[in-house]
Amino acid sequence: MSKRNSQAAKTAARERLRQERERQAKRDKAKRQVVVAASAVAVLAAAGGIGYAVVQANKPSYWESMKTAKVVAPAHTTGTKGTTVVIGKDSAKKTLKMYEDPRCPVCAQFEQNVGSTLKKDIDDGKFKYQYVGATFIDSHDNGQGSKNALSALGAALNVSDEAFLEYKSALYSAKWHPDETDDKFKDDNYLIQVADTVPALKNNTQFQNAVKKGTYDAWAMAMSKTFDDNKDGVTGTPGFVVDGKQLNGGKVILTVPDFNNAIASAMKG
Repeated sequence: MSKRNSQAAKTAARERLRQERERQAKRDKAKRQVVVAASAVAVLAAAGGIGYAVVQANKPSYWESMKTAKVVAPAHTTGTKGTTVVIGKDSAKKTLKMYEDPRCPVCAQFEQNVGSTLKKDIDDGKFKYQYVGATFIDSHDNGQGSKNALSALGAALNVSDEAFLEYKSALYSAKWHPDETDDKFKDDNYLIQVADTVPALKNNTQFQNAVKKGTYDAWAMAMSKTFDDNKDGVTGTPGFVVDGKQLNGGKVILTVPDFNNAIASAMKG
């Protein structure tokens, strides 16, 4: 082989090697572009997921949204957003305002001990009864039961004053009232089960639909705000107020004698 042919062969080999390197470089570049593109999509997807999560986290909860929702007030209510609930004879000269939280164990104890006496006094016209519902126990444990039960009480009130009082008594009864740490009232079916013990509410489709649809959820939040904003100085439940003054010096009343004495004193004023 001549030196010329040998040199030509070497040149051709170098050219083939150069071309192969170029082709490999192109393949490597294309591969890098695919990896970069996939990474970019992954980053965008992750960012989108994070963004969605942030948006969801910042969205108000259902019950928070009910604070600004349109209020459907139950029948037998008056005042702003139907938050004034007064039951009793027009002839009664004074009004006993009671602050109550559906999940409150002390409210349940009062109802079990004194509820029948309270009801008799209302029926006898000794005083009118004004109900103010609270939901602060939910706030303490991130629950829903107080709000949901208050909404159900609105559904009962829409049926009648009597249905409201009987249903409230049933919710506070030893049989149905759960431990304060048990958020059982968040369950619509449980609230309806309790309501079936009240003649006016048993198998009452209108009442049941209102509970399931949350017809009075916004009303419950409006009512709860009246407790939060009250000017009577009541900070817990049950609270008893006549003529702007707390009964029994603001101390809890749990017995019939204590209740009768407090009422007698308030009626004199």
